[in-house]
Amino acid sequence: MDNFDTEMTKIEENKLEKRENLLASAYNLFMRKGIHKTSISDITDNAGVAKGTFYLYFIDKWDIYEKLIIERSYLLFDEAMIYSNNKRIKSFKEKILDIADYIINAFIENKELLKFIGRNLSLGIYNDSLVDEYQEQYKNVRDILEKELKSYNSKIKNAKATLFMIIELISSTCYDSILNDIPLSIDKYKPILFNEIKKMIDK
Repeated sequence: MDNFDTEMTKIEENKLEKRENLLASAYNLFMRKGIHKTSISDITDNAGVAKGTFYLYFIDKWDIYEKLIIERSYLLFDEAMIYSNNKRIKSFKEKILDIADYIINAFIENKELLKFIGRNLSLGIYNDSLVDEYQEQYKNVRDILEKELKSYNSKIKNAKATLFMIIELISSTCYDSILNDIPLSIDKYKPILFNEIKKMIDK
């Protein structure tokens, strides 16, 4: 590698580091103060960068908020898949229930994370328009699950839509169940939810 390539690599690394610092700063502030009480100046001051640097990577604080939802949702899926793969579960039905269980338990243990992500769990693997340099990683998780679903039940006409509906069902209903016991507490609701997921996979 010549000097020019080395210099370009350093520049790219520096840009990536600044972006990651801004993301980490925003996440910490949003979790502590809430998005409405956090300003862009707060984010940049906390990250140790000039305010103008923020606009090199993000449009406004809502843009960085969306990016963080995607990132945190994706990390949950990634962790859940690693956890499930380590158990070497062969049946896709059991695997998707195991992944769902991991994510639900993560939300039970960290209700602040649940409030932060809200009902937007599917953004972690189903919003290409908001995914930039991490696009291949995000699509990877989705593609693996869709492929395994098709392999499990070839009668399912649209694996993408089915998987999306499962994730949306988990996201929207568990939010109220965990935070407000609506319609039931999560321990009573989870078996009902899992039975519905099984029906969707076996239809």
